[in-house]
Amino acid sequence: MKLVRFGTQGNEKPGIIDTNGNIRDVSSIAPDWTPEWLSDEKLATLKQLNLDTFPIVDANQRFGTPVAGVRQLVAIGLNYGEHAREAGMELPKEPVVFLKAITSLSGPNDDIVLPPDSVATDWELELGFVIGKTAKNVPQAEALDYVAGYCLANDVSERHWQLQRNGQWGKGKSFDTFGPIGPWLVTKDELTDPQNVQFSLKVNDEVMQSANTSDMIFPVAEIVAYVSQFMTLLPGDVVITGTPAGVGGGMKPPKFLKKGDVVTLESDVLGQQKQVVV
Repeated sequence: MKLVRFGTQGNEKPGIIDTNGNIRDVSSIAPDWTPEWLSDEKLATLKQLNLDTFPIVDANQRFGTPVAGVRQLVAIGLNYGEHAREAGMELPKEPVVFLKAITSLSGPNDDIVLPPDSVATDWELELGFVIGKTAKNVPQAEALDYVAGYCLANDVSERHWQLQRNGQWGKGKSFDTFGPIGPWLVTKDELTDPQNVQFSLKVNDEVMQSANTSDMIFPVAEIVAYVSQFMTLLPGDVVITGTPAGVGGGMKPPKFLKKGDVVTLESDVLGQQKQVVV
């Protein structure tokens, strides 16, 4: 299934994409895609719905984040070898983990708002996943059972705040609008292998990043098992898994986002995002 939330900011309703690509409004049976709706039992119930009986939504509706009630936004850094090399950093021996503020989350097509005086705001194409049940000290062999589904993510990053302001990376990654996810959450029954997802990112129609998640240093299952050793992952938590090579900060000379730029993320299974920089 593909779960979506549609409507104006703060007034989103839950929907499901049917086999013809239509958005079906299922708010008559679910108030929102909150954490309790991400359990295996609830998702199995949703899968049995006859979507033809639910209203079709105007395709021009705004998409919100595909899940509501997110309590933690966890990020993995330097998870593709070529990206680590372009950043001038050694390949990590264990996953690099940091947190983004949940207030950075935004809809997949919402504007990216440049921080005041920013000259180093960058893009980062990433695979995201959402936790479906409480994960604590999870064995790697069972880790994917704790995932509800997957989504596109853009880990927007202000490099000056991230690297030169004497603090953890979260400083440069937590501005409002710096966490677009969606357009939908693809449930794990529909995306059974998260390590075989092809995706790309363009800025103004120029391809900057193109990769496959098979190139990850630490795959999704290992990330879930690793993170769950030192923090409890809760239903609805979002984890983004690192970016491949091709970020603006790795170019010579560096190239960063400016007002008017259009950032487009695409994947056959995960859908498309398009953000205007303002």
